[in-house]
Amino acid sequence: MQITLTQRLGAEFFGTFWLVFGGCGAAIFSAAFPALGIGFAGVALAFGLTVLTMAYAVGYLSGAHFNPAITIGLWAAGRFPSRDVIGYIVAQVVGAVVAASVLYLIATGKPGFELDGFAANGYGDLSPGKYSLLSCLISEVVCTFFFLLVIMGVKSSRVPDGFAPLPIGLALTLIHLISIPITNTSVNPARSTGQALFAGGATSGSSGCSGWRRSSAR
Repeated sequence: MQITLTQRLGAEFFGTFWLVFGGCGAAIFSAAFPALGIGFAGVALAFGLTVLTMAYAVGYLSGAHFNPAITIGLWAAGRFPSRDVIGYIVAQVVGAVVAASVLYLIATGKPGFELDGFAANGYGDLSPGKYSLLSCLISEVVCTFFFLLVIMGVKSSRVPDGFAPLPIGLALTLIHLISIPITNTSVNPARSTGQALFAGGATSGSSGCSGWRRSSAR
């Protein structure tokens, strides 16, 4: 069966949608619900599981990038064709924005909803731990580099078929365990863009990975 470009872009759209909906959704709705939630560890696992499940579900179609940084990194390494880079990035960003839109629609269905961070990334006052721009930049660069290194390694011809999604999902989980308190963890420009469109007016990152609060709780 020949896989068309439309199928590949559709796979990237749905994969990125699931990553944002599952990972950021866990952060927004479940991280501290209402007093006993899944916490940072649960959110980190949620992000890892989204990549793991969609890599198995649609990875055979598109290679399971779900992230412009991965697409560009694989292209720079000569392992992805130039002609498909823009299409992949557009599909990823659109998938992330649509997922953020769905999360917003769900979140606003709760009485007393008040936007607060919305699981967006940030530095300074918008960093969960109030880390500086330099600290956040170093964290994101290092984590993105090693995430790409893991992906390129496990996609080698020397690695058995069907094995790659496991270490990739675990690597993303580890990255979130490290960096949620620093930036709310991005390592993915599409994921950041989708949430930022709705959190642009937020003035505080104090909610950490919970991303929203009820005015009645104050």
